[in-house]
Amino acid sequence: MSFLVDALGWLGAALLLFGYAMVSSSRMSGDGAHYQVLNLAGSIGLMVNSAANAAWPSAGLNLVWALIGVTAIYKLTRIGFAQ
Repeated sequence: MSFLVDALGWLGAALLLFGYAMVSSSRMSGDGAHYQVLNLAGSIGLMVNSAANAAWPSAGLNLVWALIGVTAIYKLTRIGFAQ
């Protein structure tokens, strides 16, 4: 189980860094669905890892990060369905 938790943490970190690099290099839009999905998946991976290791400040931060991602994706899907 420890390997899975560590793998989720590393994958989460990689997804967040990849999204940040893509937006910073103008290869992806910061307000687009792809970026928001990367942020959501990355924050969930880091949140699981942080909680499993009792790193509560980091787990809390990533919970909020995930909630922001869910909210952004919800808004994007509402806009998409409205058009």
